[in-house]
Amino acid sequence: MKITGVMVEYYFVCKKKLWYFTNQIQMENEHENVLIGRMIDENSYAQERKNILIDGTINIDFIRKNKQIHEVKKSKSIEEATIWQVKYYLYYLKKLGLDGVTGVIDYPLLRQNLVVELDESDEEKIEEIIRDIESIVTTPSPPTSKKMRICSKCAYYELCFI
Repeated sequence: MKITGVMVEYYFVCKKKLWYFTNQIQMENEHENVLIGRMIDENSYAQERKNILIDGTINIDFIRKNKQIHEVKKSKSIEEATIWQVKYYLYYLKKLGLDGVTGVIDYPLLRQNLVVELDESDEEKIEEIIRDIESIVTTPSPPTSKKMRICSKCAYYELCFI
């Protein structure tokens, strides 16, 4: 099974969303927050070559020459999930033999960024996350979830709660 960065991000945001997404129930294409994020991605860092697909599995927003990968986000609302998404990219690249790569999360609207690095304990946790993701997405029905503050802004809100 190919584990993508989006799957790792959704693992931290909501496991039910992860299940829906990986089981081809995708409701985000026309969701307002997703469209805003897409516009920010398209209109920021115009000088960079963007959306670099590696190995048909991970899609990095852009890469700088100094071995620095970048993930662009509109806000810090799911920062922990984004940190683990970037750590997964670093892990994946390391498994491909690329050492010394660092990650940066860019928040162009906030004019801020956050440097992300991968250490040995992160690698162990990522391997656990991968096993857990594989388990979640292969179950016949989505996991139960509780309503969280972030749910009201989610593209899957109506499917989960209405």
